[in-house]
Amino acid sequence: MNWDWSVVDEFMPRFWDGVGVTLRALLFGSLIAFALGLVWAMAQRSGHRWVRWPVNAVTEFIRDTPLLVQLFFLYYVLPEWGPSMSALTTGIVGLGLHYSTYTAEVYRAGIGGVPAGQWEAATALSLPRSRTWIAVILPQAIRRVVPALGNYVISMLKDSPMIAVIGALDMFGQAEGYSNETFTAEAYTVVGIAFLVIAYPASLLIRYLERRLALTR
Repeated sequence: MNWDWSVVDEFMPRFWDGVGVTLRALLFGSLIAFALGLVWAMAQRSGHRWVRWPVNAVTEFIRDTPLLVQLFFLYYVLPEWGPSMSALTTGIVGLGLHYSTYTAEVYRAGIGGVPAGQWEAATALSLPRSRTWIAVILPQAIRRVVPALGNYVISMLKDSPMIAVIGALDMFGQAEGYSNETFTAEAYTVVGIAFLVIAYPASLLIRYLERRLALTR
């Protein structure tokens, strides 16, 4: 195949549209995954079985089913019961929901790593349970798990092309559509390089944070 720069030039407007979709899906999906994962992790430590058991069942079900199936369910099946969302919103919710079950395990490990003496000290000071979580436990736990959370952001970036199957045209979706129309392959190469350009600096940042937090722990 001979490389054709004119094909790349023609594809670039669609490429930038795809970049915007990819970054929005990654940003908002990560926010959902981080926030909801923390909720799952705290609920799993609840002293009430009627809270803990359903949460464990839901997170296990989500974690054990493919992301692609979940996206199809949210976009094609769920609207039959009432609520419906745009393709991009569905992709964001699907990514965030799926990865929240993994971040929950990360949070749970971080919370479990907080020394028992911290809980005992909070009890000795008669701190309310909510204050113990917010002021004592979570700051220490989250600090421990920042690198692991960052790794899931990169994983989410690599899974983001799946949202194209429901019509949210991210970088890969735009490349696929353009390549099918023009019978060229340059667009796929551009997108592959773009994923590397986004992911590699992020991985370097995660390594830096890991070293930094290890030194100040």
